[in-house]
Amino acid sequence: MSKVALLRCENYNYSIVKEAIRKGIRLLGGPQCFAAAGEKILLKPNILTADPPEKCVTTHPAVLKAVAEIFKEAGAVVSFGDSPAVNIPNSAGLSIHSPRSAAKKAGLLDAAKEIGVELADFENGNEVYTHKDFRDKSFVIAKGILENDGLISLPKLKTHSYQKMTGCIKNQFGCIPGVLKGEYHVKYTDVNDFARMLVELNILIKPRLFVMDGIYAMEGDGPRGGTPKKMNLLLLSSDPVALDATVCRIINLDPTLVPTTKIGMELGLGTHLINEIEIVGDEIKSFYDFKFNVVREPLKSFKQGTLTDYFRNKLVPKPYILKSKCIRCGVCVRMCPVKNKAVDWHERDKTKAPSYNYKRCIRCYCCQELCPENAIKLKVSLLRKLFRKLNIYKNYGG
Repeated sequence: MSKVALLRCENYNYSIVKEAIRKGIRLLGGPQCFAAAGEKILLKPNILTADPPEKCVTTHPAVLKAVAEIFKEAGAVVSFGDSPAVNIPNSAGLSIHSPRSAAKKAGLLDAAKEIGVELADFENGNEVYTHKDFRDKSFVIAKGILENDGLISLPKLKTHSYQKMTGCIKNQFGCIPGVLKGEYHVKYTDVNDFARMLVELNILIKPRLFVMDGIYAMEGDGPRGGTPKKMNLLLLSSDPVALDATVCRIINLDPTLVPTTKIGMELGLGTHLINEIEIVGDEIKSFYDFKFNVVREPLKSFKQGTLTDYFRNKLVPKPYILKSKCIRCGVCVRMCPVKNKAVDWHERDKTKAPSYNYKRCIRCYCCQELCPENAIKLKVSLLRKLFRKLNIYKNYGG
C-alpha cells in the first residue's frame, strides 16, 4: 500500500509551509525514513526557466527552504539544484538561464543561502549505465546528483502539453544537463516512448521522497505559459506514481491518460490504483477541482513514416505562433531539437515572427513549453474536433 500525504496550506507564509511539510513527513514516518544523519541529500526543485515565483513556473522558495531546514535539523547535509531547459547567452556570452541564474531569478538561490544550502553542479554530468532491460543503455546524469547519497524531488503541480501534466516523474528530466534534453525529444517522438524514458530515469536515480508544491498550481498552457491556480495543497509521498495519480483524481483526470503514470505502474515504479493508495492528512475530496483547465482526452502520438502515420498525425495538435504576441526573442528557434529547425526565420528576416515547416516538426512542443510570452498555441484539427464531439469523456473523481 502506497501512502500519499495531503496537507492544506493556503499561502506561502514560511512558518505555515514548514509546519505543513513537517506534518506530512511525520505522517510518512519522519525524516529519518528518508535520510540518515550525515548523509548528503540533494533537493531537486522544478526550475524550468529563469522566472519569478509569482509566475508559478518553478517550485516556490518557501517549499525548498522548508524541506531543506527539516532535513538539516535531522542531521543531513543538504544541497539543491536543477538544470533549466533553456540556454540563452546574453551580450557577454553568459547564459541568463544557467542553473545559478535561473535559481536566482526564481528566488531559490537566496532562500537556500539563508540557511547555508549550496547550489550543486547541474551544468556538468557523467555517463551512468543502466539496467539491461532499459531502452537507453546509459544516461548522462548531472554531477550534483551523483555526488550526493540521495535525492528528494520537489515538483510543481502544472499542466504539460506533451505529457498532460508535469508532476513527480517528469521532474527528474532536469537531472539531465541542459542541452542534452533535446536529444531525447528527437529520439523519442512517441509520447509513450518518451514517458518510458522518464520512468526508467526515475528508476535509475531512485528519489527517496517527493514533496509537490500545489499551493499555487498552473493550469491551461503549462508548463510555462499557463495560468496560476490557487489549490491550497501540498502533497508528499515516496511513490511518484501514486502521488501523480492522486493529483489526477483531484483535478478530475483519469491517471491512465497520463503516460508517465500509466507506464510508471507497468514498469514497477509505483501504483496508480486507488485501492492501493492510502491517503493520510486532509480529506482528498476537500481539494477536488473538477474545473481545473486540463485536456481530459487521450494523447495522440506523432509518428513519421507510413501512410497510416500520416492520417493519424492529423489528430495531433500542431504549434503555431501568435504574431501579435511574438517578441522575436528566438527561444523557440533555439529550443527546437531537430537538426534542420522546424521553427525558424525561414524568410531570413528576424524582424518578423519565426514560422514552421511542419514536415520537420516532431510535435515535441519544446517551443510552446518555453516561449516566455505564451505566444505559441496548439492548433487542433477539424478532424480531432469532430472526434471530440463523437466521444464522451468520463468524469474521473473517484
